[in-house]
Amino acid sequence: MIATPSHLAVSVRIHGRVQGVGFRAWTVSEAVRLGLDGWVRNRRDGTVEAVFAGARADVERMLEACRRGPPLARVERMETRETSDPAVPGFRVLPTV
Repeated sequence: MIATPSHLAVSVRIHGRVQGVGFRAWTVSEAVRLGLDGWVRNRRDGTVEAVFAGARADVERMLEACRRGPPLARVERMETRETSDPAVPGFRVLPTV
């Protein structure tokens, strides 16, 4: 689905202390709470990558939450771009790449 005023799908790359601090589990919990589709995974370069899709306001809430992350995380920066909706509904953890 292409972005509309009410729907948005974004890919995000999160840099900082984001591995080994429960970031993926926290992301799943927050995304499910907001009713988003997508996925999250660690990358071997130490970043966390995710795709969030759903109501624009909820995706924007998720991005704002990711700027803080879970309590032990320290987010230094985020890169975001619009993307296609994930092929599978729901939210899940993918293997590290």
